[in-house]
Amino acid sequence: MRFKHRTIIMTAAAALALGLASCAAPATPGGTTSDTGAVPDKPSKAVALSILDVAGDLQLTQSMIDDFASRNPDIISSVTYDTGTAPDLPGKIKAQQDAGRVSIDLVLTGTDGLASGISQGLYLPIASTFKDRLTNMSNYLQPAADMQTLAQDQGVVITYYPSGPLLEYNPDQVSTPPTTPDQLLTWAQANPGKFGYARPANSGPARTFIMGLPYILGDSNPKDPVDGWTKTWDFLKQLDQYIDYYPTGTSPTMQNLGNGTWDMIASTTGWDINPRALGTVPADFKVTNFTGFTWVTDAHYAVIPKGVDADTQAAIILLINDMLTPDQNAKAYDKGYFYPGPCVQGATLDKAPADSQAVIAQYGRPEYDAMIANNPTALPLDADTMVKAYDIWDREIGANKTQ
Repeated sequence: MRFKHRTIIMTAAAALALGLASCAAPATPGGTTSDTGAVPDKPSKAVALSILDVAGDLQLTQSMIDDFASRNPDIISSVTYDTGTAPDLPGKIKAQQDAGRVSIDLVLTGTDGLASGISQGLYLPIASTFKDRLTNMSNYLQPAADMQTLAQDQGVVITYYPSGPLLEYNPDQVSTPPTTPDQLLTWAQANPGKFGYARPANSGPARTFIMGLPYILGDSNPKDPVDGWTKTWDFLKQLDQYIDYYPTGTSPTMQNLGNGTWDMIASTTGWDINPRALGTVPADFKVTNFTGFTWVTDAHYAVIPKGVDADTQAAIILLINDMLTPDQNAKAYDKGYFYPGPCVQGATLDKAPADSQAVIAQYGRPEYDAMIANNPTALPLDADTMVKAYDIWDREIGANKTQ
C-alpha cells in the first residue's frame, strides 16, 4: 500500500486486453510465444495499456512509464492506472482469467503480490521467455539480481531497496531507543499501546520486521517460518500483549506515529524519509537499528497476467527494458519512498530529477550509507514460504486485532 498521494491520470482509451485463461504455451528457443500466440518484437499497432499497482510503485515509476509512452506513441497509445491491495490481487486476476477476459495488462507489485500470484500460477514467465529482449536486466545491482531470483521468472525487478528492519520513533517520548529485541519488549511493556506495526501480508515494513527478527534473535533457520522461527514467534506473541491493533497497511502506522497515537513503529529507509518529506511525520523524528542486524532486502516487480494478448505483451516488454536504463531508473529515487530505489548500475542520484535530489539532501540520513555498507543483506522468504509466514502471523498473532 503506498503512502504518498499522487493524482493518477486516467486516459479515455482504457484497453481491455482479451485473452485465453489457459496456461502459457511453452516458449520457443527465441522466446516469442505466449498463451495468445506469437509475441512480435513490436506491437502491430499501438496498445492501450491498463496498469494495476498494488505496491505504491507508481510514485517511483509512473514518470518512467509516461515518458516511454510519450516517446513511443506507435507502441503505447494511452495508459490507464489503477491501484489496489496485494491481498485482493490474486482473486481479481483469477476471476478475469476464469472469465476469459483479462483486463489487467501489467501489475506492479511487491513480494507479497508476487508470492501469492506465483503460488496460484497467475503470471507469465516473462523473465525467461523474453530474456533476449530484457537485455538491461544484466545491469542489475547485485542485491537486485538476488531479488530477481525470487520471481521464478514470473516477474522483473524494476526498483530495489535494502529496506530494514528499522525502528522509527519520537525522540521526545523515547529518550533511549531500543537496540535489541529484549529492550524493545521492555519498552513496550512500560509503554503499552505506544508501539505498533501493520499486518505483514500488505506492509513492507511489517514483513521486513518479522523476517529480520530470526537473524537478530538467532533462530535455528531464518528461512523456515514453520519450523525455524521458534524464538521469533515467541517474541511476537509477547510483544502482542502491548499492541492494541494492527493496521491493514503501512500508511496508518505513519499517521499514528505523526499524530502521537504511537511513539515508535517498525520502519524502513524509505518509509522513514518519505513521510517526513511529506510532513506526515515530523522531520526531527529519529531511527535506530538493532545491533548486529541483517538487512532484509525488498523490491518491486513488473508482472504480466496469463491471458494478456501478444501485442500488449510486446509493448510491455519494450517498456520494462526502457525502465531499466540508468537515466530512467534513477527516477526511482522519487521523494525517498523506496530509498535508494534504483535497481541498476549507473542510476545514481545525480541522474535523478532535481526535486528528488533536494528531498534526499534535506530528509535523507547520512548514516544510511554506512549502515548499508556495514551490515549484511539477506533475501526475503521465497514465494511459497512467505505465504506460510503470513498465514501463521494472521492466525497466531493478528487474528483478533487486525483493523
